[in-house]
Amino acid sequence: MAPDPLTQASRRRWLTEVRAKSTPVNDPERLTTHSRTVHDVVGQIEARVAAAGVLATEPAFWSRVRTAALLHDTGKVAEGFQQQLRPGGELWGQRHEVLSLAYVDLLAAAAGWSGEDRLVIATLVATHHRALHSSSSGVAGGKPPLSQTYNARTRWDEAFTHTPLPGGVQVQVTRGLHQELVAWLAGFLRVDPPFATPGEVTLAERARALLELVLAAWRLPVKEHQGLLAVLAQGALTLADHAGSAHERLQTHMPLPTDYLARFPHTPYPHQRQAAAVDGHLVLIAPTGSGKTEAGLAWAARQLTTMPGQPRLVWTLPYRASLNAARERFRDTLVPAPGDQQADIGLLHGTIAHTLLTQALEDDCAAAHGAGRREPTVDQARRARARAGAMRLFAQRLRVATPHQLLRGAIAGPAYSSVLLEQTNSLFVLDELHAYEPETFGRLCAAMGLWERLGSRIAVLSATLAPPMITLINESVTQRVACHRAPQGTSPVRHRLIVDEKPLADPESLDRLRTWLRQGHSVLAVANTVAAAQGLFDELADEARAADPADPHAALLLHSRFKNRDRATIEKNLLVRHPERRTGDPAGRGGLAVATQTVEVSLQLDFDRGAVELAPVEAVAQRAGRVNRRGRHPDGPVEFRVHHTPGPRPYDAGAVDAAWQALTTLVEEGTDTLSEQDIDRLLALAYDTKWGKEWAEAARRARNTFASDFLTFTDPFHDRSEFAQALSEQFNSVEVLHRDDADEYVELTAGGRSEHFLLAAGLLIPLRYSQLPTYHGQYDRRLGVHVIDGEYDETTGLKPPQEPETIL
Repeated sequence: MAPDPLTQASRRRWLTEVRAKSTPVNDPERLTTHSRTVHDVVGQIEARVAAAGVLATEPAFWSRVRTAALLHDTGKVAEGFQQQLRPGGELWGQRHEVLSLAYVDLLAAAAGWSGEDRLVIATLVATHHRALHSSSSGVAGGKPPLSQTYNARTRWDEAFTHTPLPGGVQVQVTRGLHQELVAWLAGFLRVDPPFATPGEVTLAERARALLELVLAAWRLPVKEHQGLLAVLAQGALTLADHAGSAHERLQTHMPLPTDYLARFPHTPYPHQRQAAAVDGHLVLIAPTGSGKTEAGLAWAARQLTTMPGQPRLVWTLPYRASLNAARERFRDTLVPAPGDQQADIGLLHGTIAHTLLTQALEDDCAAAHGAGRREPTVDQARRARARAGAMRLFAQRLRVATPHQLLRGAIAGPAYSSVLLEQTNSLFVLDELHAYEPETFGRLCAAMGLWERLGSRIAVLSATLAPPMITLINESVTQRVACHRAPQGTSPVRHRLIVDEKPLADPESLDRLRTWLRQGHSVLAVANTVAAAQGLFDELADEARAADPADPHAALLLHSRFKNRDRATIEKNLLVRHPERRTGDPAGRGGLAVATQTVEVSLQLDFDRGAVELAPVEAVAQRAGRVNRRGRHPDGPVEFRVHHTPGPRPYDAGAVDAAWQALTTLVEEGTDTLSEQDIDRLLALAYDTKWGKEWAEAARRARNTFASDFLTFTDPFHDRSEFAQALSEQFNSVEVLHRDDADEYVELTAGGRSEHFLLAAGLLIPLRYSQLPTYHGQYDRRLGVHVIDGEYDETTGLKPPQEPETIL
């Protein structure tokens, strides 16, 4: 039974009794402790970000954020909020951050803040959970903004001074408690507490007046520069609040040592030395297997010595299937913090990361007005775990990510402003940038321009970067971009190129693959679609297993439509079964791998023979890079066949046609290899076509549109959740849950540790939005994911559900 409000209100509550959180249950955190902690975390964030980029133009930036951190939760002193924290307590129904504005107003005069100081601090306090206004289109895609919750119809005195309740009136802040809190705040700020005067305006009136000022200040568009600074300040406060609530210290250890190049166990390649000498942006073009990753790390190590603060390194890859492999590689090869066994590398991708970021925003008064009683501590515990998990993603200084999560940061708003702030004073290595469609490539170029404004630096690594791509990158930033290529001959000639008119699934083509397997060769077959890969695997797996019946991994299939945890297992098995060839290895190492484009990046695999479906030129070159990877096969150059396809899916038809034209032209010119020079020639041929020119224009158009639609901050505190949804749909990807795994997903996401959220990510399967109807996909609000049907097997992955036969 809830305590009687009159009895509760009449009892003197001391400041030491005022709580900020309902967790931990046995000893909830005091408001003063939380405020002090968040204030201190701002110092950690400032040490990271420093005055990089645009922040250097606002000397008061960090002092304002620190003050807002101290004051952001002062409204939790209200009796309604305190009773809400009790097990089974009634929801208060008011926003604590609005009442916090009253204390901003009180302290502003005592501390002598300027009008701009007062406005910015009040804005940060007001917006650390909710937007101020609906979106510029008038649509509120997320929770109600403050302008809708508090307006001309609001009864301010009832909300924040004397709240009518059945049986009496609840006094929200008693005079004695108020005076204690003001004295504590003034002491912390080292100013004299404001005098209490007869007839003084109430806290409710102060909150109303300051909220109206804040709403008016940000109702109309502001200058871009002002809006960007405001969003970054909001990101700093939000990050500090969540890190403080999770009691997660931001790491200072950088796993990448600044003397990385000096630690090489061998003499660096010339292009690796060139990358390590660049101070600023970099484009590096080097063959697969020539140490591109190490060159990128050497570049990043150099930047660490010339940038302020504690830069973070974010390594992006195009396919989620390659993220785990990259993370494991960095964990095993970079330097752990003292006392750790492995380097601590963050992993930021997918639905779980999104869920953690959004759920971390929820606080103890996030429920709607008029909601009924709750089960004690269940929601609070879930939110605390989500917050801890989200902060874990921010804690590390080296992270592996998909570009999607980084671009979400540009959406801003409380959910993503911390992501945007963390892109300040950072290093971005965009690995295999060529792999993106023109729309995504263009968006990333737009992001490069923003990152540069934020004081960050960019390196682009690729084995296959066409001239129009380099031009677009140069156009998108203002500072110089050093462009280096590995010298010709860095990689030996590894392949005998054969262009085959017959499809890969043709009986003659399949017989050739079976012959290779019987001869003891390790064989890579790459199809363009998941269905085609599954069909090839069904045709060839038995032959591979028969050739080596004692090997449980004689036949492996890799594509995107596996559960994340199953795909991670397959990747590990592939890396163990088909590692880079060493001198002395037998000519034939046996085994079959069938894959889609997920095999093209990050996985350091090596096969004796390769046969692939026709794809864009860059994809063909990447697939070839997994066959005789370093040119160490005792046979010398080995056979690599490119088979014509009956249709272009999932690629653009023009890109596939241009690749076929380039390949056949190369062969007609008498070339039967795929050296670096040959690949450069293929790229030139493919992009010097009508399709190539249209590609460049589409990428440039996408860059400009994304910059104007998303990377603008003239309405920084309008709700932008609709933009986040639009961005997800433009990426046309979503992670889904198989219906059979729903119970396990619930158990994991409701588990006792924050790591359970990341374990739950192992159950998710990537799909395209457009494929959801095929799998009967439906969004489950309780789970926060789309739930699908279909046939699933851990060896072959997801297949569409079989429709029941019609009986006539």
